[in-house]
Amino acid sequence: MLIAFWIVGGLVALAFLAAGLMKLVRPKAALADSGMAWTEDFAEPTVKLIGAAEVLGAIGIVLPALTGIAPILSPIAASALVLVMVGAAVVHVRRSENPTPSLVLLVLAATTAVLGFAALLG
Repeated sequence: MLIAFWIVGGLVALAFLAAGLMKLVRPKAALADSGMAWTEDFAEPTVKLIGAAEVLGAIGIVLPALTGIAPILSPIAASALVLVMVGAAVVHVRRSENPTPSLVLLVLAATTAVLGFAALLG
C-alpha cells in the first residue's frame, strides 16, 4: 500500500502544486484568458486562496509522510483536496462547463487518501 500511496500521492501532489502555483502567480485576467473562465465568477483574492489551498494540500500530502512527523496529516490533506475538487466540480457544472478534469482529480485525491489511511493501518 505504501508504494501505491507514493506513486498516486506524488502524481496528485505534483498536479495540485502546478495548478496552485499557476493560480498564485498569474493575475486573474491572465487565468481567464488561458481558459479558466470560472475565475470571472470570483474575486482575485478568492482565486489566490484556492491556489494557496492547492499548494498547501500538495505539500501536506508529501511532507508529513516523507518526514515521518505526524504522517496522519498526509491522507487528511488528500481528503481536504477532495473537498476542494467537489467545489470545483460544482462550479463547472453551474457554469455548464466540462467538470471531468475536476472529477478526475477528485477521484485521484480520494484514492490518495484511502491509500494513505491504509498504509498507516497496515
